[in-house]
Amino acid sequence: MDIVSSLPAFVVAVVLISASPGPAMALILRRAALRGLSGAVPTVLGLEAGLYVWALFAAAGLAALVAASEVAFLVLRVVGAGFLLYLGVQAWRSARRGAREVQAVAELAPESARGWWKAFGEGVVVMLANPKAAAFMIAFYPQFVPADRPLFATTALLALVQVGIEIVLYLALAAAVGRAGAWFRRPTVRRRLDAVSGTVLIALGLRVAVESR
Repeated sequence: MDIVSSLPAFVVAVVLISASPGPAMALILRRAALRGLSGAVPTVLGLEAGLYVWALFAAAGLAALVAASEVAFLVLRVVGAGFLLYLGVQAWRSARRGAREVQAVAELAPESARGWWKAFGEGVVVMLANPKAAAFMIAFYPQFVPADRPLFATTALLALVQVGIEIVLYLALAAAVGRAGAWFRRPTVRRRLDAVSGTVLIALGLRVAVESR
């Protein structure tokens, strides 16, 4: 199998995987709804940075060790579930406090460097603390790495392709959602959005907590 001939199938698989609902999609949609495209950028980049790290771990064999280790798998599952529950509770608290007009207007202000890195870090943690990502990487990439190609370098290259595709797709989605940002930032709508997104994140956290391999 040649890497060039397998690339179309790889791209199609990445697009389908990217469109599947999950914690990443929930984070991106909420950020885009409340802060627009620019607010979703650090979240998307954080998620993709985490994904690329997992890809490199898979190429180096570390992801296989994590997936095979009961302790490591459990730790990641607990951390991932706990962080999603934390984000969900934060959204619920925001919904309970209510969204005043002044807060809605503030959302349009440029985000501080601290806020940017906080959103970036959330994306990284959500991706790295997902034990299913480790299992996925070690099953997905070897299918597209020719036997005569170096595993690490080829996986790193394919991961860059995946990251590029997902950044474009997720930012396009964020832009579409962000165009309706004024509607989402209305106090009543924002409270409902926070309540719904909080419920979704908590549900995803509980799913991660109880999932088996």
